[in-house]
Amino acid sequence: MLLWTKRQSESVTGKMARVLVCDPIADEAVIMLRGAGIRVDFVRSPPPSVLRSLVGPYDAIVVRSATKVTREVIDAAENLKVIARAGAGLDNIDVEYARSKGIEVISSP
Repeated sequence: MLLWTKRQSESVTGKMARVLVCDPIADEAVIMLRGAGIRVDFVRSPPPSVLRSLVGPYDAIVVRSATKVTREVIDAAENLKVIARAGAGLDNIDVEYARSKGIEVISSP
């Protein structure tokens, strides 16, 4: 589960932090994010080519097993600070590459 406080809900630019949810997650998680002042957008299981074109302005993305976060997606993620995996395992995320770019990768089984 991705947890941010009101203070953390502003991105580096001072604007409202943005999270892209790429696969279904619990309604309670969305309510919690929005309650922290975070803008939450949704796209259903985008292939990497589509995710690359969307990820640029987001501070975090939330995925399950259907969405693949590749090196190319990470390179297109200009503002990304966190990749959150809702569920067990990280095999759909290029974890080593993300971390080499300073992006935190977390999992909530």
